[in-house]
Amino acid sequence: MYKTTRFGENNSKRGGFMKLKIKRKLKPIIIVGVLFAIFLGYNVFLRNEEVLALSKYGSRGAEVTQIQTKLKRWGYYSGNVDGIYGSQTLAAVKYFQRKNGLTVDGIAGTNTLRAMGIYTSSTSSSSSSNSNNVNLLARLVYGEARGEPYTGQVAVAAVVLNRVKSSSFPNTIAGVIYQNGAFDVVKDGQINLTPNSTALKAAQDALNGWDPSYGAIYYFNPNTATNKWIWSRPMTVTIGNHRFCK
Repeated sequence: MYKTTRFGENNSKRGGFMKLKIKRKLKPIIIVGVLFAIFLGYNVFLRNEEVLALSKYGSRGAEVTQIQTKLKRWGYYSGNVDGIYGSQTLAAVKYFQRKNGLTVDGIAGTNTLRAMGIYTSSTSSSSSSNSNNVNLLARLVYGEARGEPYTGQVAVAAVVLNRVKSSSFPNTIAGVIYQNGAFDVVKDGQINLTPNSTALKAAQDALNGWDPSYGAIYYFNPNTATNKWIWSRPMTVTIGNHRFCK
């Protein structure tokens, strides 16, 4: 019958003790390793979220190309459309932000992208896009035509939509509204005022197809307008203080 010697018992105990010591030493190392991996993964996640959420100096890609295309079309940018967020793009974004009452930081974040009509993955659903269009159009109506008859407010919204359809203007609501020099309320910051329920309803009615401007793509106040060119445009209708024309 096999008998364990004292020497064998001592070796067995010593071996078990050594294994226990090694496990105790490895445990904090493993914990630190796991925490470090979590930390690295979290930072990668944050960086990816940052890339998805905004474009800034040094960024490259399709979103930058969209930004450059829109800013060039609207007269804010004169450089190449190359998808590279360089110094010219940075200056153009700041110019756009300054002109449109946004934080002037040169970063195309959520608010700046939304103002340009560019929506990130988190805001690109059709329902979200439609809600943004209604709100932006209502802000334009509220700034340009509050105090005007309701029909006149719908007509102002319709002018924006008629421009979207015209090949002579940008093809988005945001593009038309933020086109350089297009509307006074963008210049003076009234575009950032909160629209009332009447302006919101007028915007929605226009989006639903009502066009009391009869296809107009311009309007002006004959009591204050001094531009000879605008007076030369064929008139479609006068509503309240605004004359609508093509």
